[in-house]
Amino acid sequence: MNAKPRFAGLEWLRLSLGVFVMIYHTAPNYPQFDRVPWLKDMTSMGLFATSTFFVLSGFLLAHVYFNNNEMREPAKSFWVKRFCNLYPIHIVALALSVLVLLLMHQLSIPPNGPGATPRFVIYDTNDISGQTHPELYRHYMSDKELVFNAVLQLFMLQAWNPLYLTFNAPLWSLSTLFFFYLVFPFAASRLLQVRHVKTAIAVLCALYLLPPLFVVSHALWGIPWTGLLQRFPPLRLPEFLCGILCYSLFRSHQRQGVRLSQAHAMMLSLFVLCCFVAGAWVFTHRPERIWYPLLHNGLLLPSQLTLVYLCAWLPDPGSAWLQRNLPRMGAASLSIFALHVPLFHLWTTFEPLLRSIAADRHAGWQQWVSDAGATAPSLTGYAAFLLLSIWICLHFQEQFVVRVRKAMLRRISLNEGRRHVARPI
Repeated sequence: MNAKPRFAGLEWLRLSLGVFVMIYHTAPNYPQFDRVPWLKDMTSMGLFATSTFFVLSGFLLAHVYFNNNEMREPAKSFWVKRFCNLYPIHIVALALSVLVLLLMHQLSIPPNGPGATPRFVIYDTNDISGQTHPELYRHYMSDKELVFNAVLQLFMLQAWNPLYLTFNAPLWSLSTLFFFYLVFPFAASRLLQVRHVKTAIAVLCALYLLPPLFVVSHALWGIPWTGLLQRFPPLRLPEFLCGILCYSLFRSHQRQGVRLSQAHAMMLSLFVLCCFVAGAWVFTHRPERIWYPLLHNGLLLPSQLTLVYLCAWLPDPGSAWLQRNLPRMGAASLSIFALHVPLFHLWTTFEPLLRSIAADRHAGWQQWVSDAGATAPSLTGYAAFLLLSIWICLHFQEQFVVRVRKAMLRRISLNEGRRHVARPI
């Protein structure tokens, strides 16, 4: 299968989305962000990044795996390759998360260490009581719940649990993404043949808004509705399908010789920026609960499609270094999604401990632990964490995931060959 040309702008976007989600999950631990209200508002929009990533996934898969409207390889081959790429990331992130939580509990470095446990979860709710009485939604899984959710995680089915997120919360996105992979061969072969692409996109956007409108109209703010809207794979599917249609539109424009003028690009960029800023303001400053489900599930989808479309038109960078390394950094985005939470737990456990040891090397362990718990988080340290995490995820992707994927594919190919040989003629 000949490699298709890459989109430099989409590699930038993939990396940016991974980093943005990492900041969204970790920045609230730094009170310094509260002093800059607009910065706090902007970093609260993790929902925008995840949805854009699902759109981008549909766009890129349609580009890579389809020639015209024909898939370049059988569906089974596609599923095997996607599984071998996703599962090593998922299983390492899962195991690392559990081990880190156990280590944090063992070390018991405050504030998070003493209570750290894989059993702890928070029920998903958008009800006002979740803010006024958060203790009502904190829960420690029983043995049966622990085993059940471990099985869901092992089979990448955790996104189908609408009650709460377990072990490593962002892994739900990999579970949902794998469902999209299962649907892709059937959906893409049909969507890429649609003639009126813009109309199809408009219809899908409207359909995507129906579940949140139902939730809003019936005031269903609690369990399990919040979890269903957030991650239930069939309800998030329109984002992925719209990404496929977005590629179809882009491909059509390319074939017609359409070129995006600077004025047109500026107008589309302004549309995306206005939607993002308005969404962030409404999300953080309006107390009405109606906005979360609408923003999370559909209201921002046109701007997310526009962003992916715009980035696909960006030219290749002039720098040879960027041309060489952008695909590497873009490929690490899934690892960033999966690993940043356990990496952050490690960082917030050991960074203050090392700072307390450096401040007084003659104090004992108990004093170091006590001082670490009282150590204020540092923005300089946070910047170091972000850079170090990107570096770790880049090398994890290349030195572990790629090698394991190749080994899995070789093993599967070998087993397939043996079955063909053993089959009677």
